[in-house]
Amino acid sequence: MTDASTRAHSSLGDAPIVLPKRPFNFGRWFAATGWRHIVGVVMVVFSLFPIVFVISSSLNPNGTLTGSNALFSKIGLDSYVRILSDPQVPFATWFANTMVIAGTTAVCTVFLGALAAYSFSRMRFTGRRFGLISIVVVQMFPQLLAVVAIFLLMSTIGDLFPAIGLNTHLGLIMVYLGGALGVNTYLMYGFFNTVPASIDEAAKIDGAGHARIFFTIILRLVAPILAVVALLSFIASVNEFVVASVLLIDTEKQTLAVGLTKLVSNPRYADWSAFSAGAVMSALPVVALFLFLQKYIVGGLTAGAVK
Repeated sequence: MTDASTRAHSSLGDAPIVLPKRPFNFGRWFAATGWRHIVGVVMVVFSLFPIVFVISSSLNPNGTLTGSNALFSKIGLDSYVRILSDPQVPFATWFANTMVIAGTTAVCTVFLGALAAYSFSRMRFTGRRFGLISIVVVQMFPQLLAVVAIFLLMSTIGDLFPAIGLNTHLGLIMVYLGGALGVNTYLMYGFFNTVPASIDEAAKIDGAGHARIFFTIILRLVAPILAVVALLSFIASVNEFVVASVLLIDTEKQTLAVGLTKLVSNPRYADWSAFSAGAVMSALPVVALFLFLQKYIVGGLTAGAVK
């Protein structure tokens, strides 16, 4: 019985014609697809090595990086117990602060950015082109240049409205929203333009206004970009250090990026093992959010386009 891949049918009848099977040629396979597999394996190893190194360091009970080149030479949970039970290291508080700040920033960034992107994409008003150019130009300047201005601004605002001034989570969230809103708006604006305007026109014929079109139709169609922006905003808020270290003064109000730095800031004793343990635990929400949003990134557009 011949294999299905080696059979063909003659145009003069149904009698199968057996074709000779080409022998495997490594050079031809490598030139066609083999090199892609090798590049993929190298990139996976390159990406996983820092993660494996940090996990190995977090399981090192000595608390230092000495001899850590031998991965998993010593395994223990002492670092995790130490960082979770040390009263001078409120890891649980830092973790909760980070999740609240990052989660709120991600949700508000998606909502406000989607509103702005919808306005730029669907409405025509005076200053529209200038506004689009402005939000792109502003992003050229790094946020580090604005740290002093942000500190002075939040200090002045805190004198008038203490709830959104220095050393407040709400103030930090507002700074994050202002910094990321421009680039996210422009990113979503391009995706909104891919949605046919005929959908809006059909909804308007049925009597729907801009609010109903936006919340019931457009948001479903642009679900992939909303998921991407939410994920990027969440990751950026979790990893951000400079602005958070300037605005958050009290230890109990600091985030993980600021709090964990204290574990390795002492030149006499740096608890790198506990720092690695905290880094591993702080990465778990990011991984979980990525896995949760992955299906929306892949299938959000087709799911929203089906009526």
